[in-house]
Amino acid sequence: MTRAEARPMERDEEHGLWKISPLLDWSSAEIWRYTRARQLPYNALHDRQYLSIGCAPCTRALRPGEHERSGRWWREESGERECGLHPRVRTARKG
Repeated sequence: MTRAEARPMERDEEHGLWKISPLLDWSSAEIWRYTRARQLPYNALHDRQYLSIGCAPCTRALRPGEHERSGRWWREESGERECGLHPRVRTARKG
């Protein structure tokens, strides 16, 4: 599912929990206004054009004119959008 298809509250049956996304309908500008107005802490990488931060191999700074999500999964093929933080199948270690 993509972010555009997400709902503010949805059930994840596979993991038996509810996922709540209270900021889903907020724009980036609204989130930053809220963050700055309340002097909330944030990752300093945002100030260096890392607007969508994930694991180190899957994240890079944006280039001028790029969409804010272009810095994530940049090295992946278009159909494969997962990294080592979210492996598809977890296997038990033997030993």
